[in-house]
Amino acid sequence: MRFLYNKDASKDSLIVDGDSYKYLFKVRRVKSGSILELRNLQDDNIYYYKVVTVSKKEAFLDLVSFEKSIIKAKKELIVGWCIIDPKEIEKALPSLNEIGVSKIVFIKCAYSQANFKINLDRLKKILINSSQQCGRSTLMDLEFSLSIKNFLQKYPNSYLLDFSQNRVDSTLDINSVIIGCEGGFSKDERELFEKERVVGFDTPLILKSQSAVVAIASKILL
Repeated sequence: MRFLYNKDASKDSLIVDGDSYKYLFKVRRVKSGSILELRNLQDDNIYYYKVVTVSKKEAFLDLVSFEKSIIKAKKELIVGWCIIDPKEIEKALPSLNEIGVSKIVFIKCAYSQANFKINLDRLKKILINSSQQCGRSTLMDLEFSLSIKNFLQKYPNSYLLDFSQNRVDSTLDINSVIIGCEGGFSKDERELFEKERVVGFDTPLILKSQSAVVAIASKILL
């Protein structure tokens, strides 16, 4: 774990309890006097706290110092992801967070199943746990869009990941990209994009949506 998340990090003193307490003082065996690194994942600072006292269920920390420390990808990437099974989204989310995707916009596409419901609170918890492990200093943004057309109104320079001879490589300056669901894209959705803004992979294999989103984020950001 690169740091401990606490929404109140920046205050002069904190109380640590619950799962964070168990991890620090039962698993890692942190002692009084130790210095801990905390982030609130809202600002760019890392906060250093000293463990003052430790009781059976909670610990008291005092702020010692802080410093600006930005840990993120070298460029911004917004992913428009047509909604798929939330269980598959949850599996891929930590990898996308580690790669450095700045924002995911979940899109209700023509072939998205209407019964799929995304729990943003659950996804936020996954992102927090992932950020604590990889060191990312701010949380990935999560949004919703009612259609690809609406998404393009906000991000007009987006690319579409589909079957195309235009290969995804480092020469393309891609800042936003749309990935389809299991059924792909409808004719009307494809017609929203000019040919040069449709890109594909150099492989004869067909990737699942959750595989494709990790693959293209890796090619663009890593």
